Amino acid sequence: MNGLTEEQLLLRNLKDAGCGEADIERYFKLRAEGKEQEQLRFLSAHRVKLLDQVHESQEKLDCLDYLIYSMKNNKKKGQ
Repeated sequence: MNGLTEEQLLLRNLKDAGCGEADIERYFKLRAEGKEQEQLRFLSAHRVKLLDQVHESQEKLDCLDYLIYSMKNNKKKGQ
């Protein structure tokens, strides 16, 4: 396991998933209390938050793609 403890691996995974320090502390508190269902709810809520960010980024990309398409299309018409 790369010489890391289970707790260290979990910490790294939470950080890699974009969890902040307060969220990580909350997760470990729930873990220490054996509240597995609340841990799952916490992780699911964080996933929804990340997915919302993906959707927002996709909308921005769509806007940029449209602008690029429009500029290229206008350039062709002008030639």
